[in-house]
Amino acid sequence: MQLLNTLVALQTYLRTLQGRTIGLVPTMGALHAGHMSLIERSRQENDCVVVSIFVNPLQFGPSEDLDRYPRPAKADQALCEAAGVDVIFMPSPQELYGTPQPDFSNVTQVVPPPAMVNTLCGHSRPTHFQGVATVVTKLLNIVRPTRAYFGQKDAQQAAILKKLQFDLNLPGQIVVCPIVRESDGLALSSRNRYLIGVQRQQATVLNRSLRAAQSAFRRGERDASVLLKIARSVFDSEPNVELDYLALVHPDTLKPLQLIDSVGMMAIAGYVGPTPTTTISDTRARILDNVVLHNRKPIIAIDGPAGAGKSTVARQIAHQLDLLYLDTGAMYRALTWYVLQQNVDPADEVAVAKLLPKCDIQLIANVKDDSPQPPTVKVNGEDVTQAIRTAEVTLQVSTIAAQSAVRTKLVEQQQAYGMEGGVVADGRDIGTKVFPGAELKIYLTASVEERARRRYRDLEAVDSDKLPTLENLADTIAERDRKDSTRDVSPLKKADDAIELVTDDLSATQVIDKLTALYSQIGGPTSGLTLGQTSSSQTSSSQASSSQTSAY
Repeated sequence: MQLLNTLVALQTYLRTLQGRTIGLVPTMGALHAGHMSLIERSRQENDCVVVSIFVNPLQFGPSEDLDRYPRPAKADQALCEAAGVDVIFMPSPQELYGTPQPDFSNVTQVVPPPAMVNTLCGHSRPTHFQGVATVVTKLLNIVRPTRAYFGQKDAQQAAILKKLQFDLNLPGQIVVCPIVRESDGLALSSRNRYLIGVQRQQATVLNRSLRAAQSAFRRGERDASVLLKIARSVFDSEPNVELDYLALVHPDTLKPLQLIDSVGMMAIAGYVGPTPTTTISDTRARILDNVVLHNRKPIIAIDGPAGAGKSTVARQIAHQLDLLYLDTGAMYRALTWYVLQQNVDPADEVAVAKLLPKCDIQLIANVKDDSPQPPTVKVNGEDVTQAIRTAEVTLQVSTIAAQSAVRTKLVEQQQAYGMEGGVVADGRDIGTKVFPGAELKIYLTASVEERARRRYRDLEAVDSDKLPTLENLADTIAERDRKDSTRDVSPLKKADDAIELVTDDLSATQVIDKLTALYSQIGGPTSGLTLGQTSSSQTSSSQASSSQTSAY
């Protein structure tokens, strides 16, 4: 692991990584299990992990805790090394801003939309997000990562940074990871170190307030004023915690909601310790938490390699549970077919990007004799349902799907289908990228040999005169697996909270029975919430089961 303190050293190192994917985890140090979950996610998805540790003066107000913010540098370095971090970037203010005491009078600053910064934390920290936006913009431009990782606990920050990245076309995909909590529900934070004695238990009132509102939401309450009143009544039961704010807003725009039509976020912040009228001591801590509430049927996300039976199972389970089947693989195949029809080289990313606005893909549900069939697929009005299943399309679809512009365009279309929930989708990155908040995530897989046999039967039904050998199909599938799992954009990956099913010896009926049972465990059509939470004491395997059966 490299420990670098200067821009020139970091940039010199980064130049050696040409062609490799880079994950950036920006932190202020004082690392805990929440930070480590971001590092682990980055380690899984990138070739190189860069962790920045910098207590940013610009995001602290005049009376805030800049001077006493914890800085356990040696402990942080040990945690990073144990987690497989490649580089720690730990600059001084002088190195990053060109002055030892940066403020908004002597550095260029980035100003996010006022409507997003003047709400929630912005009331008590009016310059905070200006400082965050400035330092993150610098870090993204310096490191130019493939992905940058942030926590859902700081939900307002995450929404602002996604907006910032989009508006300024900054490098790197913003990845927001679930909240990590203590066993009693307290969201992990570096400032939890300020809590002493009984304050630790008092601080859990934030989470208890959210849980009370969430329970009411689960029972069908959608009125924001009622939900906020329920949360406030629980909060008021703890007189030693001072409320900063309690609000119900849209998680992306941060606009206040009167009613939860589709999705809402209840956010809360409070002070634990001495009141503002007493002398400020090292025990006063400002803590925050949030919960995202979805007014929708659950989403089932089914990921896995090609030929594992995802499409067959997804169609059947959607039909059986009266959900919408979203065949994402067919969408990528349809675009691949269109590219080939235009005599464009699938590897020519610029040429493919130029075709995107000209390719209108439509999926139409197809049921015959009460049995779900593959959807009818149309491209610009032409039925291409059979044409997209040819060997030529199969050979090129991974090349098309790996392109950033393609995935951005099609993911937007897929997410639009899922706004109201009640969707079953299958693909390679449904649970990690398209629907990361899906209530049920499944990773369906099978051996290469079994998948080759299944593909042979599919091709035989389409064109029995031009059949490759099983060996050639197995080689093609193995190569596709390699491409899908190593591509820069949304690689094939099992979501941390997904349940893995190996289907070699299972019939489609047996798999569907298992999924139906899991669906009933999450509440079926009455399920209505997503907390986006991971327990700091859970392993990945325990997350895969407990997250499906419990709201917390």
